[in-house]
Amino acid sequence: MSGTRRQLGLRLGPALAIGLTVGGMIVLIALPVAAIFVQALRDGIGGYSRALADPAALHAIWLTCLAAGIAVPLNLVFGLVASWAIAKFVFPGRELLISLIDLPFAVSPVISGLIWVLVFGARGWFGPWLDDWDVKVIFAVPGIVLATLFVTFPFVARELIPLMLEQGAEEEIAARSLGAGGWQIFRRITLPNIRWALLYGVLLCNARAMGEFGAVSVVSGHVRGRTNTMPLHIEILYNDYDVTAAFAIASLLALLGLVTLAVKRWTSRRTASELSLAGATTS
Repeated sequence: MSGTRRQLGLRLGPALAIGLTVGGMIVLIALPVAAIFVQALRDGIGGYSRALADPAALHAIWLTCLAAGIAVPLNLVFGLVASWAIAKFVFPGRELLISLIDLPFAVSPVISGLIWVLVFGARGWFGPWLDDWDVKVIFAVPGIVLATLFVTFPFVARELIPLMLEQGAEEEIAARSLGAGGWQIFRRITLPNIRWALLYGVLLCNARAMGEFGAVSVVSGHVRGRTNTMPLHIEILYNDYDVTAAFAIASLLALLGLVTLAVKRWTSRRTASELSLAGATTS
């Protein structure tokens, strides 16, 4: 009898864990995402198109793409350089650099926005000097870009650093011993080994850049049609009880998240297949 109960417990344990996991994912993830698209299309395709074609919405989409279009390439370059330096070299301050890269994960986005106000605001450290030269940073596009840069700072680097540390530097050292230059080594050895992780890091960085609210809210000034990004425009529409238009804009961000998830699955499969192929070749 006790053996039967034990076998029943062994069967029910995994089933219960799987059931709770699937149920939690449906309630907390799938249903809210589906509700976004249902609400966005409540007035039909015509209402959805009108919400997206509104001049304020178009400007918010444009500004969001602009901020991401500047922040993501800069973080791509930094992430590549930082991860390559950390993984391939040992130097003083290496651990401190890793900690600083993780700092935006630990600091509230609102606090990071306040930091830029302290530095570049009208009463900030450089505010009077910027005012003398009629340069606008806070409540303007430069402040939005700086806030976006800060919150997306770690994403590319944190995807690449563990992978490059695991790979080691043996291939690069062998290539250098054969006379290859630094750029040649990076282009033919380092970059092919990290390309899928790099792609996923860029996608994560872009998704966070386009969806950032807290830091951008502090530095933007919430000027409709001028400094509102998509998340800020969604908040204004919702506060104005224009729920359908708010969810129409939100559906674009949700779609971006779904695309990011799909590409993550694809890159994970490609990375796993390449690692298994490399292991089979080595053996």
